[in-house]
Amino acid sequence: MTDTGILARFNTGFDDFRLEVDLRLPGTGVTALFGHSGCGKTTLLRCIAGLQPCAGRLSVNGDVWQDDTASLPVHKRPLAYVFQETSLFPHLSVNGNLKFGYRRTPVQQRRIHPQQVIDWLGLAHLLGRTPERLSGGERQRVAIGRALLTSPRLLLMDEPLSALDQASKREILPYLETLRDTLDIPIVYVSHSAAEVARLADYIVMMDRGRVLAQGGLQETLARPDQPFALEHDAAVIVPAIIRERDDQWHLCRAEFEGGSLWFRDDRQPETGTAVRLQILARDVSIALAANHDQSFQNLLPARVTDMAAEQRPGMTTVRLHAGQTAFLSRITSRAVHQLGLAPGMAVCLQIKSVAIVE
Repeated sequence: MTDTGILARFNTGFDDFRLEVDLRLPGTGVTALFGHSGCGKTTLLRCIAGLQPCAGRLSVNGDVWQDDTASLPVHKRPLAYVFQETSLFPHLSVNGNLKFGYRRTPVQQRRIHPQQVIDWLGLAHLLGRTPERLSGGERQRVAIGRALLTSPRLLLMDEPLSALDQASKREILPYLETLRDTLDIPIVYVSHSAAEVARLADYIVMMDRGRVLAQGGLQETLARPDQPFALEHDAAVIVPAIIRERDDQWHLCRAEFEGGSLWFRDDRQPETGTAVRLQILARDVSIALAANHDQSFQNLLPARVTDMAAEQRPGMTTVRLHAGQTAFLSRITSRAVHQLGLAPGMAVCLQIKSVAIVE
């Protein structure tokens, strides 16, 4: 039977750094390589691309690109690589940059066409401009479009938003979501931003010092209290939900998920029926033994304690809870755990501020 997805096994050293990974990644959607600077994310991406010589095996949806006997050079690997810097051709218009890769792709291999990319990335009004007349976010969209027009079988993205300001990041993220939902090729996305990963990824690989610490579907992996990043300041879970109600008076939305509903700030004014991902930080979730409506929390959810993990820092505990089938994390003091008598299986009430939920 033909293997699907990406199989990447590398065990090789570079000076004082060693990469040891054995991964089977999905054949579609966005896989995020996540971790702190220097953890090996970009090294792994470069090994997949063939830019970094390394020992191991690599296959993409059944085609072997590298094994113990041979390794395809980078120019023969049907992939596209989007770097932090756009490196657009300054003497060409947006249209000229887009078609640069398209014209060099054999006709029989063209699976993605210019008009598709123009529509996906919202580039129609920019085609006649040169790169110096583009914003940072616009330049990155053009760079992504140029990469896609080589009709790759794998798209690699190395922190493509890291050089952008916050406004440009907010501008480009919806276009990346469109690519995630539209393309039928795998995307491997390097980031150290938990917010980007929460917004874009379907699958996550957590790395440290060249090794994989945890991997799996985004929602279930982030909700594990024993995974290393659950113990950090910006640990969060992702809750897929559907917008069911908008309160224009108070600028809030109510989104239903499997286990209840949540009110959050109406920043993007989504239509009812819109699917959203809500990012909820563990530090913004508190626990009560019963619902108390005489306070400011807009979200009170009946839940059950699943398990707990003591943190390396003394006095802190990460608690995993389930509201229906949906997992949440709460970071509280160990003293609070003791005072509330928390234990697996116990029924409690989750309290979450609307202003703390990010969509």
